[in-house]
Amino acid sequence: MRRPSGVLFLETHMETIHTVVRMKQAAREARAKQRTLGLVPTMGALHEGHLSLICRAQERCSAVAVSIFVNPKQFGPGEDFKKYPRTLDEDRAALEKLQVDYLFAPTPEEIYPSGFRTEVIVQGLSDRLEGRSRPGHFQGVATVVLKLLDIVQPQSAFFGRKDAQQARIIQQMTRDLNLDAEIVVCPIVREPDGLALSSRNVFLAGDDRRAAAALYRSLDSLRREIESGERGAPRLLAALRGVIEAEPRVALDYAEIVDAETFDPVEELRKTCYALLAARVAGVRLIDNALIEQVGDSFRVTL
Repeated sequence: MRRPSGVLFLETHMETIHTVVRMKQAAREARAKQRTLGLVPTMGALHEGHLSLICRAQERCSAVAVSIFVNPKQFGPGEDFKKYPRTLDEDRAALEKLQVDYLFAPTPEEIYPSGFRTEVIVQGLSDRLEGRSRPGHFQGVATVVLKLLDIVQPQSAFFGRKDAQQARIIQQMTRDLNLDAEIVVCPIVREPDGLALSSRNVFLAGDDRRAAAALYRSLDSLRREIESGERGAPRLLAALRGVIEAEPRVALDYAEIVDAETFDPVEELRKTCYALLAARVAGVRLIDNALIEQVGDSFRVTL
């Protein structure tokens, strides 16, 4: 739905923007018309997970900008920057169908012009889990997101919960730097077999694709243990790892249960946490998580 039910609007045509100067100008024009502006940052190869973020933005904002930028600074040596899927024409068509107001699709040279020297580090949250496995990754993420927030100046920016650590880092950066944007974290969208939607899923086929569903099954096993009364992180992680280890095509990178605010590991469930895991299937790196929320004396697990 383009706008909340009962609200009248004029049909608009999406503007595709490639320069920082024009994106800033378009954002100023939207704000001058008293339009609430939402931003959905993406790296393209759009799937239903991205589209769900856009729909959430459209429910809350009267104008929406979607950025598509494969950010070279968040890819380390030997990672898949060159082969990361780039489908700008298809993405543009999908965004036009959703009546998105602005597509911001800059080049790397536009975002990082000659002489660019600045990087953003969110200390204490960026050096563990994904940050430990991918040194410099979150430095690149924080840098580009700060630039996008400054360029677009949205009232709200929308991120998926699949990248829970990334979302938490962006929330911290926004708070620490007194940025005006509200960071909205939206639910994970999954395939019918539970695999979290990711642009990298296109690299999986056949037995490898079927094996990738073990990530979801492992989190579901953890959920059942919690619902049965287990609160100890070592036993919960043992149940998760048991499912992964039973699938020979899946190589686990890490699995941890962490405090949802600090991302410090926990030994026992006492308040809201995340169960986070990363694994490789046929060389394709996948991440997933479960949100474990304390509700009174019990816990609710959301996959």
